[in-house]
Amino acid sequence: MKPVLIILAAGMGSRYGGLKQMDEVGPHGEAIIDYSLYDAIRAGFGKVVFVIRHDFAEAFMNRFNPRLEGKIEVSYVYQSLDKLPDGFQLSPEREKPWGTAHALWMADGAADAPMAVINADDFYGEKAYQAMARFLTSSADPNEYAMIGYNVENTLSDHGTVSRGVCETDQAGYLTTVVERTKIREENGTIYFFEADGAHPLSPKTPVSMNFWGLKPNVFELTKAGFSQFLSEHGHEPKSEYYIPLLINDNIVNGKIRTKVIECDSPWFGVTYIEDKPIVKGRISELIRDGIYPEKLW
Repeated sequence: MKPVLIILAAGMGSRYGGLKQMDEVGPHGEAIIDYSLYDAIRAGFGKVVFVIRHDFAEAFMNRFNPRLEGKIEVSYVYQSLDKLPDGFQLSPEREKPWGTAHALWMADGAADAPMAVINADDFYGEKAYQAMARFLTSSADPNEYAMIGYNVENTLSDHGTVSRGVCETDQAGYLTTVVERTKIREENGTIYFFEADGAHPLSPKTPVSMNFWGLKPNVFELTKAGFSQFLSEHGHEPKSEYYIPLLINDNIVNGKIRTKVIECDSPWFGVTYIEDKPIVKGRISELIRDGIYPEKLW
């Protein structure tokens, strides 16, 4: 069975200032998501599930359905604030989305094979998809997950703080903890993450999650249980979010899963801020010149 790719594309990009999922960075109007799809198809993924919002569904379908027809099976699911487990009600004060783990849960029923999940606005590189496809098609343990790991020094922005899942691993290369740090930046040659108690330094080689996960179908059961617990504890907070790293970390700690960190010699870049866009366009141009991608993808 071919693996499934889940693309989290429901966010608006508040720091970016618009719908960056479809912002054009390639020479023929390609977005980062086009390169992700191209890489996934040639790595052997058989289906893509877009997690989006109803208000831009038509724009998504008009763009991607013609490009992907005959190349990969396509499905759409919708993230909305009121999609909650039984027994929970939406607070009228809630405006912010529930986070990446909630977005992942929306794909329950649309993905029934080993799956990868990615952000729509991150460029992960051809080798990352190939490495993840090898894992998903060879790992027979339903409780063995995976993550593509990148050094934190290669994932920063010159234009503000970034959010990253900061990881620790054991000698066998499996995660022991992954903690979402929402404010990371470099200052005077040192990388820090910032919390309420101040600044904490990070080694440049610290592995971080860029939200490229390899999951098994039981993830939806785990997510529903974890999200229910999260809502019980934090559902009243208007800006609380349930992140995939929190989901993974909790289930590593309780012994339900193990998660392999796949170190991959692959470029990562993204558009957290609008000022990042020229850098991304330049990196794409370099990859085309190097023959990694054709000038026109579709």
